[in-house]
Amino acid sequence: MRGRYDDSERLPWLETVEEAYEEPRQGRVFVTIFLALLVLGAAGGVYYWLRHQASRDGNGALIAAPAEPYKVRPDQPGGMRVDGEGDIVFRTSQGGPSEAGINVGALPEAPVEGQKPRQAPTNGPKASSSATIALPAPTIVKPTPTPKVAAASSAGEGAGALVQLGAFPSEGAANLAWTRMSKRFAYLAPLGKLVVPFATAEGKTVYRLRVNAGSNGQAREICGKLKVAGENCFVAS
Repeated sequence: MRGRYDDSERLPWLETVEEAYEEPRQGRVFVTIFLALLVLGAAGGVYYWLRHQASRDGNGALIAAPAEPYKVRPDQPGGMRVDGEGDIVFRTSQGGPSEAGINVGALPEAPVEGQKPRQAPTNGPKASSSATIALPAPTIVKPTPTPKVAAASSAGEGAGALVQLGAFPSEGAANLAWTRMSKRFAYLAPLGKLVVPFATAEGKTVYRLRVNAGSNGQAREICGKLKVAGENCFVAS
């Protein structure tokens, strides 16, 4: 009959397909767990063996303290001295006194005489002139002589050979000053001293201490050296 159909007549592509689930294999799980435990056990065994192997080398004895003292007094209690420590620059920066001094006996350095360059000779032809020019006779004018006293006064020094070293209230003070200066300046000792009394306008007597330099040039030179050293002097007329 139409409208009825048998199960054998069903079309297979029209049937519902059931999903096939693969059951987990329990054997693989157990094998994986066993291998992991085996690796962990091997690692632990290697660590235990290395640790006990290293401890076998020591004997377990205590370390004895040395017989000598462990704290020794140093040879330099203040520490090693460094080059430059305690110099003037450090003392003065910290407010300490300075040991610097000025050499008042120093003399000025002599000027260096330079060499003047020579002019190269000119090889050019010399100019010649054949013309003759008549020149008027020159008028001779006599120069006015300049007095020497004015030149000496302009220099601020006398024209004599005596160098005055100072004026003192007594002859003893003048002699004491000469002793000091002759020891300090060796070039004064062979000249010989002159103590000359002089009456002032107030009626007092002072004693002038002088030396004879021999010439005006030497007197100026000696007085210049003394002024450089800080002494007062002048060339007397």
